[in-house]
Amino acid sequence: MRLHSPSMSELHAFMTAAQLGSFTLAADTLCVTQGAVSRAIARLEAHFGQPLMRRNAHGLTLTDTGRKLYEGGLAPLQAIEALSAELRADDRRLRLTLASVPTLASAWLVPRLPDFHRRHPDIQLGFAAYRRNEDFSGATPDASILSGVAGQWPGWHADYVIGREMVVICSPARLAARRVAGLWDRPVGLLGEPLLFHSNGPDNWAQWFDAAGVQRDAIQLASGFEQVSILVRAVMADMGIAVLQRCLVQDDLQAGRVASPFPDLRIAIARGYHLCAPLQRRDHYALACFRQWLLDAARQDPESGTP
Repeated sequence: MRLHSPSMSELHAFMTAAQLGSFTLAADTLCVTQGAVSRAIARLEAHFGQPLMRRNAHGLTLTDTGRKLYEGGLAPLQAIEALSAELRADDRRLRLTLASVPTLASAWLVPRLPDFHRRHPDIQLGFAAYRRNEDFSGATPDASILSGVAGQWPGWHADYVIGREMVVICSPARLAARRVAGLWDRPVGLLGEPLLFHSNGPDNWAQWFDAAGVQRDAIQLASGFEQVSILVRAVMADMGIAVLQRCLVQDDLQAGRVASPFPDLRIAIARGYHLCAPLQRRDHYALACFRQWLLDAARQDPESGTP
């Protein structure tokens, strides 16, 4: 059957220009150029073989044919728009926009995402800019992986994911030298080293020493770093030692880029990474699928046995 109806883009250009009385306003509304609107209407007029509107000093004037097309096409186009909005709303359940602490995303989450996409190929996952003080006041993200302690977000649904276990890291050369010298047989031996730290967690060293049972006076910290990646590079360059979340440095430990003087000492702190979302999004299908997968992935991590 031969189709007599024109394309939707041409109809939208004509209907918008007819409604607003201006090619310029129609172009702004449709987010295209004025020339694109003019060409679309010219194609529409060629399709019907007669003019649909005329320009004059006061704007646009519809011809009799143009008025007939506008009046007859208005209701069907509105119905199509309403149906499209409804269908897009249904599709929204298969889209998830996530924000995450950048270091956790790059070091731990992203390498595991291929497994999520294999399990849920129908879900489209995107990332929004991370905000440390996320309040979910905008349209995105749907959920965010934030650093904090349990109970910190009473108005949200929050699940602990990973990140409580801390591990001391140093350069392999420093560890070898201390072993040859007969040092570092106990955690207290670390007090004489340059203690590097992350700027957001200057108390991590104090918590680690307390959990390790080290009797001490005040801790003398060395250099602080805003980014975990730079802190790890400083350790590799043998500027000192650092204590960080095991999940952020596990790959570096396995690859031998850094070493741990006490690899079997399992010490956890209260702070960790949590998947947070507003309570009203608890029934979001894509979020529910991602949450289940994320918690399963965390349980399979070596850190899952943290006391």
